[in-house]
Amino acid sequence: MDLGLAGRAALVTGGASGIGAATALALAREGCDVTVVDCAPGASGSPVGAIESLGRRARAVQADVRDAEGAERVVREACESFGRLDVLVCSAGVTADAPSWRMSEAQWDDVLGVNLKGAWNYNRAVAGRFREQRGGRIVNLASINGLRGKFGQANYAASKAGVIGMSKALARELGRYEVRVNVVAPGLVMTPMTDKLPAEFIEAALKESALGHACTPEACADAIVFLCSDAARHVTGTVLRVDGGQYM
Repeated sequence: MDLGLAGRAALVTGGASGIGAATALALAREGCDVTVVDCAPGASGSPVGAIESLGRRARAVQADVRDAEGAERVVREACESFGRLDVLVCSAGVTADAPSWRMSEAQWDDVLGVNLKGAWNYNRAVAGRFREQRGGRIVNLASINGLRGKFGQANYAASKAGVIGMSKALARELGRYEVRVNVVAPGLVMTPMTDKLPAEFIEAALKESALGHACTPEACADAIVFLCSDAARHVTGTVLRVDGGQYM
């Protein structure tokens, strides 16, 4: 199936590893040039070389997604480099878990800053451009824990619930301009971020899953690419859970 992504340009935050890297590479396989944004774009697993080996153009940009002015600059330079921008995927995310009575202000601010403000900065930076060009695809990464909450993750759950609400609001604002905004909410995905979880947490998540195994970054990336594609041309404002039946 032709997904209608050939010749388009994408920007992926958190793109040096995990879901972001898998998504950047999956978009390139469908014919996209990709700007990979990360606080450490040279990290192990960066997809830039692999994208270029596919014959597509790739750029690695080091940026803190919490920087609003930086987001505007990164988006402007992405447009200038590739001559266009059609797709935004906001995958940058962090955790800093603790029960509420032990969670520090810094833990709260750091997680909300990266996960929610970071996504907002890049959504806002592309919104005007996509509106003017009357087209664009935005996919923001949330989590099933933004839908249900999770012990020790008040900050993370709040940030991901905020991403969902923000995305639905933008879907309403931008829909008339043929800009689609959707959310992918994964369950347990084995990435560098989840590798540091205690074994008992992973075991509990696997027991919740109807499929009985964790998601891979590549499986999550496939869902993201679908939402970016022409196959999802009438899909906006939705939250697609990619959780193996972990939350239902």
